[in-house]
Amino acid sequence: MMASGSAGATSAAAKSEPATVAKRLQNELMTLMMTPTPGISAFPDGDDLMNWTATITGPAGTASVMSRGSAKPREVEDARLIEWAPMLSKLQVYESLSYKLAMNFPPSYPYSVPTVTFKTTCYHPNVDMKGNICLDILKNKWSAVYTVQTILVSIQSLLGEPNNDSPLNDEASDLWANQEEFRKKVLQAHANEE
Repeated sequence: MMASGSAGATSAAAKSEPATVAKRLQNELMTLMMTPTPGISAFPDGDDLMNWTATITGPAGTASVMSRGSAKPREVEDARLIEWAPMLSKLQVYESLSYKLAMNFPPSYPYSVPTVTFKTTCYHPNVDMKGNICLDILKNKWSAVYTVQTILVSIQSLLGEPNNDSPLNDEASDLWANQEEFRKKVLQAHANEE
């Protein structure tokens, strides 16, 4: 399985000007600051616009549906919600955990995909132990219309909805069905970072 950042540059990408790339990245930074998305942020590393550090927080999940520390749903009026509770509880696996990512933009950005890797260890079916991410928009589905915000929201969504058909971490993929054990592994890997 290919990791992120492996897509080739197009002929238009080869003609990208450094000033154009810088302007695009400055605009994306301004958008992130002016219209923040809950649970994501990203900033250039110092004055280097081509290398950024991003932070994502695991999705909030179903804290309002599920009792904390319990696998049983709270009393809810809508019986259909109870039926969905086991599936929704999977979103709690990464809830409130914060992860740092490195983003490296090629000179041909946005025509070429940036390289995005987890700096914080992330135990996940689509993340290997080196932090490489298996996500279609970071590989063969890349488009120049995608932005830093699009990438980070996609990665945040991937935390709660892994693609077990294309794992980079087979152990995590196999364990995903057992959410209690999976959560223990996630917390163990995250604790080693602190």
